[in-house]
Amino acid sequence: MIKEKKSFVITKYSFVAVILVFVVFPLYYMITMSFRTQSSLYSKLSYLPVDIQSKNYIRAFHSTQFLRGLTNSLLIGVVTTLVALVFSIMAAYSLTILRYRGRDTLGRLMVIAFLTPGALLFIPLAALASTFHLSNSIKGLMAIYLSFTVPLGTYLLIGFFKNLVGELEEAARIDGATRLQALWFILLPLIAPGLVSVGILTFTAAWNELLYSLVINVSPEVRTLPVAILNLQAADETPLGLIMAYSSLAAIPVMFLYFFGQRFIVEGLQTGAVKG
Repeated sequence: MIKEKKSFVITKYSFVAVILVFVVFPLYYMITMSFRTQSSLYSKLSYLPVDIQSKNYIRAFHSTQFLRGLTNSLLIGVVTTLVALVFSIMAAYSLTILRYRGRDTLGRLMVIAFLTPGALLFIPLAALASTFHLSNSIKGLMAIYLSFTVPLGTYLLIGFFKNLVGELEEAARIDGATRLQALWFILLPLIAPGLVSVGILTFTAAWNELLYSLVINVSPEVRTLPVAILNLQAADETPLGLIMAYSSLAAIPVMFLYFFGQRFIVEGLQTGAVKG
């Protein structure tokens, strides 16, 4: 029995170690390449830090393209996350707590919208943005990002609201609270881990998005950071070290969020599993 338990532990940790290698090594190699010179990247293949220098990061922080892309991505990510959370809370509350005709149909449509690939929607969304004069604007990109962040947040929050006891809101309503007060003071504190995890996932989706930003925002003043990284590629030479420096810096906000919010994400995913 003890041998079988030891064997299981060894197998489990070996499996985790293999996964860590596949997850951590690309990040390690990206950071290593960001500190190398352009000539050393083409002259010698090495997975170890050689020819270490900080020139690529200095160029990044002195680049208007990088700073503008970083500012735009932070603004779009934060505002989109906050607005998407508000709409997602209202939608999930409506689809789980309230009772009205067509509720299940609306829920299925929300899931379909969540599962629809973005590659199928960028042409009609670009046409809508042009019709409403939202092309080449931060506001237009925020509005378009809501088209996939709101279904994502709603789909995740439905599971949290389904796990709540319906009598809690009814008791608050009997005591004289409005629906909004019951939602704000009773229900939302109970699903706080879910709100944090949904907020992190929503911010990540908006932060990493490339296709819509590339198609809709052509002007350099409104480009996001992924587009700024893409535009570093040139026809004659690709500055790999600079691209890796941009990418390493772009990964910091998301890594920061997941590092400090991992407890809420794990708890949220365990609590908010959608039940049939």
